[in-house]
Amino acid sequence: MKRGGVGGANTKTGLYFEGKVDFITFIQKQKNYSVAGSKVFYKGKEVAKSFKKNGLYKYLEENGINYQKFISKKLLPDDAIFVIVNNTFFILEIKFQEVAGSTDEKLQTCDFKIKQYRKLLSIFNVEVKYIYILNDWFKKPEYKDVLDYIISVEGCSYYFHYLPLQKLGLPVPA
Repeated sequence: MKRGGVGGANTKTGLYFEGKVDFITFIQKQKNYSVAGSKVFYKGKEVAKSFKKNGLYKYLEENGINYQKFISKKLLPDDAIFVIVNNTFFILEIKFQEVAGSTDEKLQTCDFKIKQYRKLLSIFNVEVKYIYILNDWFKKPEYKDVLDYIISVEGCSYYFHYLPLQKLGLPVPA
């Protein structure tokens, strides 16, 4: 089975997720990173913005954008990270499962969701990537088809527990 990424606990090269914890919690613990509101700084220079759930819509509103002119219903990302240097929004969905449930079907929606986010963010002329952060539950053989599907959708990928900073285009602490 082809994997979109591998797990790992090396926080110098990426973010290790345990449970439903957000991007900001992890990035502000990294050497040379700091956070002020939604802004992410590396060595004092702004490198990204992070928006959790409704924070993305607050940002749109602050920029005079009515989301309903682009999409009919809000999508609430676990995290939406705009990385300045590569002009890309990364939509992160963190899915940690311990028993079978509705998350199984949510993994099958990345094509629709990335298209919706692309419409929503089109006014900014940015690239959009959609990334699932999964736990080991999804390494079971019965998820092979859905994991293969995710990586077959242009702009969609997944990782287990871990998100490499370089994948986002963010500086890797020395």
